[in-house]
Amino acid sequence: MSRLRRTAYVALSSFGCIVLIGLCAIVTGAPLLFPSLGPTAFLVFTGPQAPSSSPRNTVLGHLAGVLAGLAGLAATGLLTAAPDLTRPSLARIGAAALALGLTCAAMAALDIPHPPAGATTLIISLGLLHTAPQVLAVMAGVLLIALLAVVINKLFGVPYPWWRPASLPPSARRRRLESSIKD
Repeated sequence: MSRLRRTAYVALSSFGCIVLIGLCAIVTGAPLLFPSLGPTAFLVFTGPQAPSSSPRNTVLGHLAGVLAGLAGLAATGLLTAAPDLTRPSLARIGAAALALGLTCAAMAALDIPHPPAGATTLIISLGLLHTAPQVLAVMAGVLLIALLAVVINKLFGVPYPWWRPASLPPSARRRRLESSIKD
């Protein structure tokens, strides 16, 4: 695929996903459209065969981010607190730091890398979206973008997994992880 065609494909696919999810948000009144869907769209259309782009890693990575964000809020007593990005408290900083640490640890331990999940965990732990309906809407938005990525990539003949990334033998995964840590 030429660079121009690839650029157009990435731009139009990302644009289409966000428009569709945004329209669903209007119809439902739910916050289905949130900032970390932008980098997710970028990943699934620019590097569809990368492990971090697979539907499995997209969904489970964001789920780890949501759960860790809620854990950070619970651990710091901020589950019902309103967000305040202009004057963060030590508790809010603690919630965000704990949530990000847990998210990164979960993604590493479960081999489900998806960097945009780090943004999702901050959205939750900073209290921007933290109620049960909002959290469910976040995950619905994630499921929508994962489904749209499968449909669009398959429709245009772009190799993309249905769920799991292409498997590497455990020894190759371990070597890849070890070499990335040494660098």
